[in-house]
Amino acid sequence: MSIKGVRSKLCGLTRVQDIDAAARAGAAYVGFVFFAKSPRNLEFSKARELALRVPVGVSKVALVVDADNAFLDQMMASVPLDMLQLHGLESPERVSEVKARYGLPVMKALGIATAQDVALAQAYGSVADQLLLDAKPLVGHDLPGGNGLSFDWTLLNGKNWLVPWMLAGGLTPSNVGDAVSMSGARQVDVSSGIEIRPGQKSPKLMAEFVAQASGQNIAD
Repeated sequence: MSIKGVRSKLCGLTRVQDIDAAARAGAAYVGFVFFAKSPRNLEFSKARELALRVPVGVSKVALVVDADNAFLDQMMASVPLDMLQLHGLESPERVSEVKARYGLPVMKALGIATAQDVALAQAYGSVADQLLLDAKPLVGHDLPGGNGLSFDWTLLNGKNWLVPWMLAGGLTPSNVGDAVSMSGARQVDVSSGIEIRPGQKSPKLMAEFVAQASGQNIAD
């Protein structure tokens, strides 16, 4: 059974119709990917067009992977954003530096496979504004996220965190309710689980995901 009030982040949006569908579905966040190896990668000009389409009240999140200041400076000058998601191997010191430099909330993504990973992730709670707890990618995999992999959600249940956190990794409309119940998550993130193919989102799956995450029923 899903928990009412769970907030959804729909990530890897690439088209205007994706923005409109996410807003209709009731997404709390939309995510834009700035990582060249991803099939969801955006140029700054396209991301700006999409960001300007996002309704007031929906947070615009930029996913970057070990980006340097020159890249972030250009991105921030080009795209109106509400939050930065650091999805690489950024250290706690780098998280603090990015927060101070750009004045936006920072969400740090961390890979989880074991209880030890959970303990390591908790250390970022003192520097990040939010944590995104994702499945660890397979060894040698090019993408740090968006791989459709999941982990043992019960590793997170009952843990105390210093900041809000979000569950990611292998979530779909059919399993997000169980994931919320087993982990205790109040926020969830999805990318590949709402796609017809990599980079192409399904409005139907987007609506179903948000509804299932928040324990709502939607019409067929």
